[in-house]
Amino acid sequence: MGFWKSLFTGSNAATKGSRAGDAGLLDSRLIEVLPFQGENGSRLYFSMERQIDLYELEELCDAVGWSRRPLRKVKKAIAHSFLVITLWEELGNRRRLIGFSRATSDHAFNATIWDVVVSPKYQGKGLGKSLMKQMIKKLRAEDISNITLFADPQVVSFYQTLGFVVDPEGIKGMFWYPE
Repeated sequence: MGFWKSLFTGSNAATKGSRAGDAGLLDSRLIEVLPFQGENGSRLYFSMERQIDLYELEELCDAVGWSRRPLRKVKKAIAHSFLVITLWEELGNRRRLIGFSRATSDHAFNATIWDVVVSPKYQGKGLGKSLMKQMIKKLRAEDISNITLFADPQVVSFYQTLGFVVDPEGIKGMFWYPE
């Protein structure tokens, strides 16, 4: 399966030393090491790294019950996102993806946050809230003033605790779908 993974994560030369599971990636993409420790004393950290093993991301999304999406489209969505923030657990020389979020933007006024996911094993520990705060902080640092998102009904209250409001000022989201 290594060949198929290389199709989605870039060439072996480009990803050598930066595959999921390799240590030593704490470069300029590192955002913050969290004070919370994972299992066995592992450390958790946020990163803006986009070299993500798409199979690992798919496993994370499966764990929360999301529908599968074509990996080529997921790769394209990540590449065209304005901001990607990931959450990693690292123990020794192994690391694994335990959280993910991304945002699209017009690069001036508006951004929409998509695909916020935290491993069920780490939910309820404040990590989702910290992930969202990082997203908002980075978007505001880019002078984005209007941040939106779409939420499933069961997580609306979670986003409300972060300051998001449902239908502000009577604004209604509208959708167009092909027939």
